[in-house]
Amino acid sequence: MSARGQGIGGGAPEMTDAAPRRDAELPALRTPWFRPRIAAGTVFAVLVATIAAVAAWPIYRSGAFALLVVTSVLVAGVVAAVARARRWPGWTVAAALTGAVLVVGIPLAVPSRLGGPTELVRGLGELASGLVLGWKDLLTVELPVGAYRNLLVPALVLFLVGTCVVLLLAWREDRVAYAAVPLALGMVTFGLFFGRTQVSAPLGQRPIVLYAPLETAVGVAGLLVCLLWLAWRTHDERVRALQRAAASSGVRISRRPSSADRRRTALGAAMVAGALVVAVAVVPFAARGAEREVLRTAVGPDIDVSAEVSPLSEYRALYADDRADDVLFTVEPVSGSLPERVRIATLDAYDGAVFRSGGEGAVEAGRFVRVPSSLDAGPGSPVDARIRIDGWNDIWMPTVGRLAAVEFGGDRAATLADGFYYNAAAAAGVQTGGGGLRAGDVYIVRGVEPRGADLSALQPPGSQGGVAAPESLRTWIQQHADCRDGAALAGLVALLRERGYLSHGLTEGEAAPSWVRALPGYRFQPSASGHSLARVDAMFARLLEREGDPRAAASGNYVAAVGDDEQFAVATALIARELGFPSRVVLGARLSAADPGLAACEGGRCRAQDLSAWVEVQSAEGEWVPVDVTPQYSQPPSLEVTEQRDPENVTEVRPETVEEVVPPDPTQEDTADDRAPDEAAGLDLAWLLPVLRTTGIVLLTALLVLGPFLFVLGAKAARRRGRRRAPDPASRVAGGWDEYVDAARDSGRTVARGATRTELADAFGTPAGIALARDADRAVFSRAAVSDEEARGYWEAVDAERRGLRRAQGFWRGLRATVSLRSLIRPPVPDRGVGTRFTERGRRRAEPLRPTP
Repeated sequence: MSARGQGIGGGAPEMTDAAPRRDAELPALRTPWFRPRIAAGTVFAVLVATIAAVAAWPIYRSGAFALLVVTSVLVAGVVAAVARARRWPGWTVAAALTGAVLVVGIPLAVPSRLGGPTELVRGLGELASGLVLGWKDLLTVELPVGAYRNLLVPALVLFLVGTCVVLLLAWREDRVAYAAVPLALGMVTFGLFFGRTQVSAPLGQRPIVLYAPLETAVGVAGLLVCLLWLAWRTHDERVRALQRAAASSGVRISRRPSSADRRRTALGAAMVAGALVVAVAVVPFAARGAEREVLRTAVGPDIDVSAEVSPLSEYRALYADDRADDVLFTVEPVSGSLPERVRIATLDAYDGAVFRSGGEGAVEAGRFVRVPSSLDAGPGSPVDARIRIDGWNDIWMPTVGRLAAVEFGGDRAATLADGFYYNAAAAAGVQTGGGGLRAGDVYIVRGVEPRGADLSALQPPGSQGGVAAPESLRTWIQQHADCRDGAALAGLVALLRERGYLSHGLTEGEAAPSWVRALPGYRFQPSASGHSLARVDAMFARLLEREGDPRAAASGNYVAAVGDDEQFAVATALIARELGFPSRVVLGARLSAADPGLAACEGGRCRAQDLSAWVEVQSAEGEWVPVDVTPQYSQPPSLEVTEQRDPENVTEVRPETVEEVVPPDPTQEDTADDRAPDEAAGLDLAWLLPVLRTTGIVLLTALLVLGPFLFVLGAKAARRRGRRRAPDPASRVAGGWDEYVDAARDSGRTVARGATRTELADAFGTPAGIALARDADRAVFSRAAVSDEEARGYWEAVDAERRGLRRAQGFWRGLRATVSLRSLIRPPVPDRGVGTRFTERGRRRAEPLRPTP
C-alpha cells in the first residue's frame, strides 16, 4: 500500500530515505543565522535604507551624508545582530543604540566639531540639541543643507535607529514583525516630507511624459519592497503552518501549488500592477499643476524680500521735518564697548532704477532663513549690544556686525523669535513677526565685528556684472584712474566726495529744515531724490562739465555733484563694479565717526536724520570692506554757465593713411618667463587639501568599520597582559590556563560547566592540553613553589596552543576566533544541550534534547 493510503487508514506513514535526511537536517537549518526569515528581513531592511537614502539625497547632497548612511546601516546591523544573538530586552537595545549615537554622532553628524576636547564637548552639545531641534531646524535652512551645523543628526537617527529597529522587527517570529512595514515607509517618506517644495523635472516627450519621476520612483520602490516582503512573509507563515500540521497529524502534504494558490497569486499580482499604474501614471498627471505641500511649505524656511520697498528709496523721507528728530532705536552695550556701525538693510541687486535686497542678478541673492539657535560668525572682535525699538516700524531689523545669536525680550519675545529671518551672506536680518518691529521691542544681539581692512590695499576679485554704468561715469573714471585696484578705488571715492555737495531736499521752504540747521555754515543747494541710472548720469555729466570749465581750474572749485548718501552710494557701487569689485549698499547708522562730516548717533540714540548709507566692496579674499560715501558740505558748488573761446591752436587732423592699431590683449602675451621669480618658484599646494580631506574620510570610515574589532583585540590583549604579569608565578600559571580555555572557547570549543581541567583538556584535544591542565593543577593545589622560569615556560606552551587552535580552523575561521566575543561576554546560563522541537500540537517549547553533562 502507498504511503498516502497508510496515512488515511490510520497506520504509521511510510518513512522514505529522504524524509529522515530532511529531519536530520532540520536542526542545522534552524540555527538562527541560516533561517530564510533572517536573510529576507536583512535584504528588506537594506533595500528600505537604500530607498530612504535616495529620497533624502536632495536634502543634503553631500559626501558626508553618503558616509553617514553607509556607516549607520553597518552599525545598525551589528547592534541588531548582537541584540538578537544575546536576546537583549528592549531597554538594552535602546541603551546600545544611544551609545552608538554618542560614539559615531560627532564624526558622522557634526563633523565640524572634530578637534580638541573643547570642540568635542561643543559637538556633544550640538548633537544633543540636534536630537530635539534638528528636525525643526532642517525645515528652516535652504536646501541643500550639506553638513551645515548639526542638521545631519536627524539623518543619523533615521538610518541608525530606524534600520536597527526594522531589522529586529523583520527577524521576529510572531506577528509583531509586521510593524516593520509602517516604520520602513516612515523612513522612505522622511526625504519626501522634509524635502523640496518643487518636484523633479518631468521625463519623456509628449504624448508620453512622466511627471515627478524621482518622487514617483521613490514611492513606487518603497511600496513595492514592502509588498514583496509582506507577500513572502505570508507565504512563509503558511508553509510553516502546514508543516506543523503535517508533523502533528502525520499526513503528508503536497508541496505543489494548487489551483487556488495560482488564482490567489494572479489576483495579487494584478492588484499590485494596477496600483503601480495608478501611482506612476494617473496620480502625477492629475497633480502636475498643483503645488507640492511638504513640511517646509508650512514652516517657511525662507522669505523673499526682493518684492519689498527698497529702504534706499525711502531715505529722503527720513529727513522730513516731522520725522528727522524722531528717535528710531537705542543701542546700549551689554559687555564692552559699542561697535562702530549698526546695520539695518543690505542691498545687493540693482536693476538700473532701484537698489534692493536679493532678486535676480544680485551677487549675494541668498535668501533670508530662520535662525533657531546660533550661527558661526567667523573671526573678529565679539560685540554684544542691547537694542530697544522706539520709532522704527519696519521689517528691517537693526543688528551689529556678523550675527552669532539673538535673544528677544519683552512681551513679544516668542513672536519675534519665530518671525526672525537672517541672511548670513548679507549680514542683515528682517522681522516678520506681527508685521515687523514695533515700539517697545527689545532684543540682545551677539555678533562679531570683522577685522577692518585697508581699502587701498585691496585687489579686485573680478567683475560682478549686472547693469552697465552710464557712459559719463566711465569717462570720469578713465580721466582720474590709471589702474584698477583698491588704491584707485579709494582715490576715486575721495575725489567724488570732495567734488560732491550734501543736500537732502529739492526746496528749502520758508524755514530752514532740521537737517540744514544741524549743519553749521551750510548753504542750501537743491537736489532731486532717486538713484536711477539717469540720476547718476546727470550727476557725472555735471562733474565732467565743471572739470572742463577753465574758471573751475582758476578758482580751484570743482564741486558740481549735488545729492546725499542715496545717490553717492549708488555711484560708488557702480564705480567699484567698473573696477572689478563686487559691491553692495548698506543702510544703517554710525555709533561713532572720526570724520566730523559723517552723521553719527549720540549716546547710542539713533534719530531718523542720523541714518546713513555706505558701500561695501568685496576683496579677492572674500571679505567685505565698508566705504563711506557722504559728500562734503563745507564748500558749495559754483555752477555758473561760462562761455569758452575757441582754442588758438588749430586741432591737427590725422591723415587718412594713419591706421588705428589695436593693442594686443595682454593675457595673450603672458608666458611663464614673464612671471616673477618668486611666483614661478612657488610651490603649488592646491592639491594637498583635497588629498587630506579624502584621506581623512577614508581613515574615518576605516576607523568606524574596524573600530569594534580593534576594541575587541585591545580588550583581549589587555586581559592577556594582566594575566601574564600577575604578581606571583602561581597566579601567572592559573592565568595562562584561563587564557588557554578562552582561546578554545573563541575557536568554537564547548566549555562544559563544572568540568575539571583534565576533562576540559581532553575535550579540547590539543597536543599539550593534558600537560597544561596537570601543571595548572599543581600550581594551584600543590604547596610547592612555582618559579618564574616555570611560569614563563608555561606561557610559551599556552601561546603555542593558541596558535595551534587558530591554524586548525583555517585562515577565515581563525580570524573570526580572534575577534570573537565569546570569551569576553560569557552567557549567564548554559547555551549548549538545549534545543527546540515541535509538540504534538505544533507549538514550540524549549526542551533538553539530552542531559547536560
